[in-house]
Amino acid sequence: EGETLSEFVEASVRAGVERRRIQAEFVARGLRSRDEARRTGNYVDADVVLAKLQRKLDVARKQLAKKSR
Repeated sequence: EGETLSEFVEASVRAGVERRRIQAEFVARGLRSRDEARRTGNYVDADVVLAKLQRKLDVARKQLAKKSR
């Protein structure tokens, strides 16, 4: 059987509430991290983080290319 309209609406509302909760937790973690960085003066430049992530992605792509040969 398919779901009823009320079940669909309830599921949608619950999913929306969960998304907002997760987003609020994400923002709270970011604000705590920002405050800690300000307190300690320990920052990591965004360009440094992006470069490290790019290197990891490049390595993963090379490994994937080797596996697919």
